[in-house]
Amino acid sequence: MRHNKHHASLGVTRAHRRAMLSNLAASLIEHGRIETTLTKAKALRPFIEKAVTKAKHAAAKAEKKDAVHLRRLVLADIRNEDAVTKLFNELHQQFAQRAGGYTRIYKLGARRSSDAAEMALIEFVKADDTGYKKSSGRPAAKGKGRASPPAETAAPAAEAPAPAAGETKA
Repeated sequence: MRHNKHHASLGVTRAHRRAMLSNLAASLIEHGRIETTLTKAKALRPFIEKAVTKAKHAAAKAEKKDAVHLRRLVLADIRNEDAVTKLFNELHQQFAQRAGGYTRIYKLGARRSSDAAEMALIEFVKADDTGYKKSSGRPAAKGKGRASPPAETAAPAAEAPAPAAGETKA
């Protein structure tokens, strides 16, 4: 059976897909944000978030051999030693209080130059970013029980424009 085996193939072979995701992840770690197609950004999100989680777990390990093991697992996926070093030494600290959702994808619209592919910006979420919160209840009812508008918004009669020449006030 092939349950839970779906992933975006991106129209390339398995080896090409792994290499592409590795390079995209290394670029994202080095630059903090990258612009790519929406499909590639959606494929990159779980790939990079698993690597960040492994970096966080490595920082929490008491024994060095466990941390080295996790680093080597990430290095097998992201084959750029500088990017992995930056992830394990610096970036994992900004996600220490975050339980997941380390990246955010912004849709940018269609590419204008060639194939009109849907473009996206993928970036790491800042440490102090709380994101969107769900509302705690129903919004206030419209109409019933509303107070009159504040006096500031109502225009006083003295500030009404003067009638033009030849017009009379009615």
